Amino acid sequence: MPKTNDRRPATEQPSTRIGYGFDSHEFHAGVPLKIGGITLEHDKGLCGHSDGDVLLHAITDALLGAVAAPDIGALFPPSDPKWKGADSVIFLREALKRVHDAGYAVANIDASLILAAPKIGPHASAIRTRVAELLGVHCDRVGLKAKTPEGLNLDSAAIAHVVVLLQRSPQKHSRTKSR
Repeated sequence: MPKTNDRRPATEQPSTRIGYGFDSHEFHAGVPLKIGGITLEHDKGLCGHSDGDVLLHAITDALLGAVAAPDIGALFPPSDPKWKGADSVIFLREALKRVHDAGYAVANIDASLILAAPKIGPHASAIRTRVAELLGVHCDRVGLKAKTPEGLNLDSAAIAHVVVLLQRSPQKHSRTKSR
């Protein structure tokens, strides 16, 4: 049986990688509602150690998973007071840096939000635009679906599922090949 070498040269790395992210947070009164890097008008917000942005947290974990990096909780532990109330954009930027350092770029993401309220439809374009801006990709590479938890008692929480596809960055690949 051939030996597995986890430290293969970059030229031997796969041309694509897939990552999956999941996150959930409870709604609480008196907290702003942030989803996808924007603040939405709502009587409750998502409570978390940071700003509770369930979508950015799931995207961050998907990016980190795609490059086999530690997850969001390991990099930004809730036990560290430094991250109390932190803007989730910080986490996303760190994950994206790790993706680029590994020689990859975001090909596309597909996200599903599950929550009873507020309705995401009126905000979907703004959320997709903001996520695309944060990832440095065109808006047509960001899929977003919102689902209501029909028949389930999920009025007090929001859930996000995200799949990300990374592709080998041409600049990184060509630099690695010429060495």
